[in-house]
Amino acid sequence: MKLIGAITSPYVRKVRIVMAEKKLDYVFVTEDVWAADTTIQDANPLGKVPCLVMEGGEALFDSRVIVEYLDALSPVGKLIPASGRERAEVKTWEALADGILDASILARLEANWGQRKDSERSQAWIDRQMGKVTAALDAMERGLGDKPFCYGNHISLADISVVCATGYLDFRFPGLRWADSRPALKRLHDKLLTRQSFVDTLPNP
Repeated sequence: MKLIGAITSPYVRKVRIVMAEKKLDYVFVTEDVWAADTTIQDANPLGKVPCLVMEGGEALFDSRVIVEYLDALSPVGKLIPASGRERAEVKTWEALADGILDASILARLEANWGQRKDSERSQAWIDRQMGKVTAALDAMERGLGDKPFCYGNHISLADISVVCATGYLDFRFPGLRWADSRPALKRLHDKLLTRQSFVDTLPNP
């Protein structure tokens, strides 16, 4: 399998962590989708990463689709419950974490995209997106409480997704200081950062 992605993408990081936890072999191909000479649309017409290209040339895209497929490839370290309320709970945590990423990336693009003049930027839009981030972080803090993991007594896709989101905020929004008022979330974040799969996928500027 070939994973096309960017080191700094939190969605790509989520997939890379899942592959590490599942002990799956793959080739990682870095791609800058913003570059003029990007070829990402050869594999993903949406022009986004991550994109997983399988042995036969078929491509999967969207991190949620990819991790679902990867978890079913091997019984080692199951990360998503098979069905029912338990599965829905893990996937809801993933949706909440991805929602933080969606909103924070939109805010960052609005503030920093080089093809837009400062006079064309909307602070109201940025504030709206960051309001979603704050609300989701607060919901995560309440949902975690004193539990060791988001769901159950071992790591799942829920925890991976959450810490990819908080890690992205540390990387791109250090001034947010999300951990100062969210001890449960910080505890989970710090615990997972000791795992090799998280260490090996830390983003670089």
